[in-house]
Amino acid sequence: MVPHDAEIPLPTATQTRTAGDVPLPGGNFTLFVQKLAYQALMTLGVVENPLTKKREANLPHAQSVIDDLMMLREKTAGNLSPSESEHLTQVLSELQRHFVSLKS
Repeated sequence: MVPHDAEIPLPTATQTRTAGDVPLPGGNFTLFVQKLAYQALMTLGVVENPLTKKREANLPHAQSVIDDLMMLREKTAGNLSPSESEHLTQVLSELQRHFVSLKS
């Protein structure tokens, strides 16, 4: 895994840079939580699904993603930095608020 702050060497005049030369972001807990949160927001119909170009709620799927994030919070308790823990808590609060407003 390449650190997200690692410098990427620029190609020389004789080299061509390809997408494979640029490391994908990974190993970042906050980014991982954001990815799951975005998926939940799509299933809540809050953001448009980029494939269908529609906002459609799928509450069972949204509940599943929220449950996964809650399990993640439980399983990582005591092992996160304060900022990671706060981010996860804020994301869960926002998702639960959206979920409850749709269920009512």
